[in-house]
Amino acid sequence: MKILVTGAAGFIGFHVSNKLLARGDKVVGFDNLNDYYDVNLKQARLDILQSQSGFNFVKADLHDRATLEAVFTEHTFDAVINLAAQAGVRYSLENPHAYIDSNIVGFTNILECCRHHNTGHLVYASSSSVYGINSKLPFSVHDNVDHPISLYAATKKANELMAHTYSHLYGLPTTGLRFFTVYGPWGRPDMALFLFTRAILAGEPVKVFNNGQMQRDFTYIDDIVEGVVRVTDTTATPNPNWNSSNPDPGTSSAPYRLFNIGNNSPVQLLDYIAEIEKALGKTADLEMLPMQPGDVAATCADIDALVEAVNYRPATPIKEGVANFINWYQEYT
Repeated sequence: MKILVTGAAGFIGFHVSNKLLARGDKVVGFDNLNDYYDVNLKQARLDILQSQSGFNFVKADLHDRATLEAVFTEHTFDAVINLAAQAGVRYSLENPHAYIDSNIVGFTNILECCRHHNTGHLVYASSSSVYGINSKLPFSVHDNVDHPISLYAATKKANELMAHTYSHLYGLPTTGLRFFTVYGPWGRPDMALFLFTRAILAGEPVKVFNNGQMQRDFTYIDDIVEGVVRVTDTTATPNPNWNSSNPDPGTSSAPYRLFNIGNNSPVQLLDYIAEIEKALGKTADLEMLPMQPGDVAATCADIDALVEAVNYRPATPIKEGVANFINWYQEYT
């Protein structure tokens, strides 16, 4: 297949592109290489992709409509995997306009291009953050998610609504993937595992929010990638049993689906840190802090819909995933 992967130099986009190339697909990577975090890390990922046959790269922003349209005019895509976005819950409190430009304007451009160029399937990154102040665990795609607590989460919820509109009006098959705390080699420097590892090795305090009373459904990158690829290969279809009198948020009478991709096995934050300490052979100096705005105490993914649709269940244990990251980190740095 020929597949457009936006955010190809990003953490998940890099791994997804690698997987697609390895199985013989042609990939057009699209990324703006912005400086939200270390551009050298993005470039190092991109160098690996560009060393492989079947990969072409376009450097541009999603909100650059003319460039995006030119890419769709030049190529006929069997599928589009939209992983480009302004990421980060906490950064959305500091720079909200970046989220509107990338996650709303950029996503509109993706939808329009897919519509006008008859793309076979649009798969896009949503986030577990859409569950907001929901407290019922595990989080299910069949639950209402109308109470986000960060602008980042609100833009991801908006993407799901926008995608449904295009699925309904134009028959564009769309699938949204709610990722749960992704970690692993080549990960983002602004996320917990990278931050904790760097601090422990430098002998600096590890900032632990909500006084450590946090749990996350940490999901290893290889499990995320397998889920993304399987979903991409399984084009969204209408739910024949969908009932407008009792609407199911996770499906539709249109070719529209939502899935959680998570490990379905939450880990206490302090246990996660303990695994990092074991892998490094060093003890962390913990700085206990209150909860941050926009954050939640616990996440856990109900993945029944994913298992039913693509027969896949993420299962990499924390011990294995953290060790793999530490090995990569020590080689890379």
